[in-house]
Amino acid sequence: MTLTLPLADLAATGRLAGRLAPLLRPGDAVLLEGPLGAGKSALARALLRALAGDPALEVPSPSFTLVQSYDLPGGAEAHHYDLYRLEGPGDLRELGWEEARRGIVLVEWPERLGAERPADALLVRMAYGPGEEDRVATLSGWDGRLAAVPDGAG
Repeated sequence: MTLTLPLADLAATGRLAGRLAPLLRPGDAVLLEGPLGAGKSALARALLRALAGDPALEVPSPSFTLVQSYDLPGGAEAHHYDLYRLEGPGDLRELGWEEARRGIVLVEWPERLGAERPADALLVRMAYGPGEEDRVATLSGWDGRLAAVPDGAG
């Protein structure tokens, strides 16, 4: 199943995250693809805030640290990876990839995962829309669960 949603602004990205967050569970991976500035980090931040139930949660970019981890309500964990600067999939071990997969992982630049790319992940391709703030999110994977995200989520 593939779902394409127009996102008119940052608030629409937040609404999409609010609809996705309740569907996420430990062991899930959300792979965020798209060019620089397309909204991958904005969606990851909104998802982490929704998962934590804290709209004011500070969510720094993991661009330089490569991974940021978060404790979620109920004892779950989420890990936000930005693999843009990663040399290759062999470096994932040093970043705690295997342990992180027990929680929820959000991965920007998943192309760098190589063979470690989870086959059962939700893929979110972010793209520029027609207007300056417009974005388009194309979601695929999660065959059964993706149907729970209504077309008007954005």
